[in-house]
Amino acid sequence: MLNRKIESSIIKWIQKDTKALLIDGARQVGKTSVIRKVFEESGCEYIEFNLIKSPELIKLLASSESVDDMITNLSLFTDKPFIKGKTFIFIDEIQEFKEITTKVKFWVDEGSFRYIFSGSLLGVELKNIASAPVGYLKTLTMYPMDFEEFLQIYNFTDELKKSLHKSFIERTPVNDSVHNRMMQIFNTYLNVGGMPAAVQKFAETRNLEDVISQHLDIITQYKKDFTKYETEEKRIYLTQIYDLIPAELNKSNKRFVFSDMKKGLRYEKSSEDFLWLSSAGVALPVYNVAEPTVPLKLNENSSLFKFFLSDIGMLTTLYGKATKIQLLSNNPAINFGAIYENVAAQELKAHGMSLYYYNSKRFGELDFVIEYNGKVLPIEIKSGKDYKRHSALSNVLEISNYSIDEAFVFTNYNVEINGNYVYYPIYMLMFLSNDDIKLPIIDIPDLSDLT
Repeated sequence: MLNRKIESSIIKWIQKDTKALLIDGARQVGKTSVIRKVFEESGCEYIEFNLIKSPELIKLLASSESVDDMITNLSLFTDKPFIKGKTFIFIDEIQEFKEITTKVKFWVDEGSFRYIFSGSLLGVELKNIASAPVGYLKTLTMYPMDFEEFLQIYNFTDELKKSLHKSFIERTPVNDSVHNRMMQIFNTYLNVGGMPAAVQKFAETRNLEDVISQHLDIITQYKKDFTKYETEEKRIYLTQIYDLIPAELNKSNKRFVFSDMKKGLRYEKSSEDFLWLSSAGVALPVYNVAEPTVPLKLNENSSLFKFFLSDIGMLTTLYGKATKIQLLSNNPAINFGAIYENVAAQELKAHGMSLYYYNSKRFGELDFVIEYNGKVLPIEIKSGKDYKRHSALSNVLEISNYSIDEAFVFTNYNVEINGNYVYYPIYMLMFLSNDDIKLPIIDIPDLSDLT
């Protein structure tokens, strides 16, 4: 069974947290499987309920006035005993039970059991999930498998990871044979992507036809969700937006143009559709910022954005088999700008980054700008051989008001430094995160002697 990084966070919750836990994420990213895996490997007693498979449970949960009522009702659907202080209650597909946020406080307060929930479309169906009582519900979001998680099917060793990470930190070239092999695997990842069912099927068969079949099944399920959760008018726009994403990314600036859906259409008329797709986890918006300065959020322009698919494998499937064959050729001269930018957005989002880009008529466009180590870091993604041509980066680094010290360029080629530019191979996106940033401890001054 595939290992996921989120497992360590779930284990930590089991050991140290009394709040209920919610695992959020798009359909088919592996939420249910990872919960079962952690419980079974940890030796936890748990009882699982699925609100789609057992819809009659919904009214029973909603009508339960106390935890005792709830346990009596749940007992009708399982042969397992409920052991106070030991049993974990796992309720799946909770998007079917909108009242969950009003119930969780009382369940947790009562204290007899531990609770874990998962579901899809929670950002759409449970819009008030963020307003759940503070201190009673912890939320973790799952994404498709990132590149490092994908590497497990190649027996990616800790020694190799440490060696590559050392090259990333020290900015030294990787051994050429290792670099070439990593690029080959990365190109395979562009074809397979990170949806667990597709990765598992590829691990078993090494057959991309099987992978494509998995992708098409997932896309079909997404489109069923579009029709299920929206009105007739909205349904047309959701499907149309989703189908347009691959073509919009292939344009020179990759910014989504609303008039491509309908002549004269403006963002204000379709903003809910884009937010729906983003909230459902099937697409990733990258917003424009007016200035590349900290905090980037204050400079965000939410009506200007690029829109990427949440999984790179499904994007290359939509582009067709010819694209997949070209990716496998491992030819560094071929330009796959849209594909590389999509995988970069996917990796950065999975690593907890907020996604932005910068565009100026005077200075040019930066593919991504992120907050990294407390500063703004501009990032360029280059898939072709002219990766050292980046006039926008040069222009922005010359502006003293922006206080940008350096820029990262991710390419097909090995690690190299040229002044303020650090060139990394594209697979080293897996090391870009802010996990190591620690805020300082602040002393509380003694004011008792002041008059």
